[in-house]
Amino acid sequence: MSYLILCDSCTDFTEDMKQDPHFAHIPLTIHIGDYDIIDDDTFDQQDFLRRIDAYPECAKSSCPAPDEYLKHFEMADDIYMVTLSSHLSGSYNMYMEDHPNKHIHVFDSLSASSGQTLVALKANELAGSGLSFDEVIKQTEQFIHEMGTKFVLESLETLRKNGRLSTVTATLASALNIKPVMTSNGNGEIDKVTQARGMSKAIMKMADAIKADAVDPQNHTLMIAHCNNRKRAEFVKEEILKRLSFKDVQITETGGISSLY
Repeated sequence: MSYLILCDSCTDFTEDMKQDPHFAHIPLTIHIGDYDIIDDDTFDQQDFLRRIDAYPECAKSSCPAPDEYLKHFEMADDIYMVTLSSHLSGSYNMYMEDHPNKHIHVFDSLSASSGQTLVALKANELAGSGLSFDEVIKQTEQFIHEMGTKFVLESLETLRKNGRLSTVTATLASALNIKPVMTSNGNGEIDKVTQARGMSKAIMKMADAIKADAVDPQNHTLMIAHCNNRKRAEFVKEEILKRLSFKDVQITETGGISSLY
């Protein structure tokens, strides 16, 4: 059976994924005032960062039109979707009514960025091994609930702009150089694990938190996503590998949506 893994552009593809015909990227759109950026292969991160820094309000993003997904549904027998979008359910259900024998499943990654990347890679590994559609779903869903996501932000400005953090708190954190270490709480929501003064100390605390939560790392892949800072990503890798051994380590750069948030 042929298969295709559809991912919205919050899934930060590795270079190998970009070349693999089993993966398809469905771009979201970023709105910086009246200026729109399509989060596809044309995304210019440096231009984006300049625009976002100069824009006083919070930039927004919009999901792809359902047709962007629907047109891929005919390309393979089995369709696995890794997406942040929940508004697709109506179009998806209508399509399934007309195609009751079609195999389509939407995974809720409970994560973003490199977390979505790992979910897509896991689905590809299982589907490529010849497992049945139902077994791929079962094992990928189990993987999602075992996976962990942690991150540190250089700036809290976007959280301030979108109202998730008060101006006073963001200003104080910036003045004191406080960097919170954040995590997914297992339900797709964000919690703070700890914090530190300075990025290097925050990264080391993040590495400690990963060590505390890791289960059987020797049989799992560590995926690191960075926004315009490969050197720091290598430092993150180094600190984590001082504490744990993984089956594989991959580093990828954030696309537009991950860079925005």
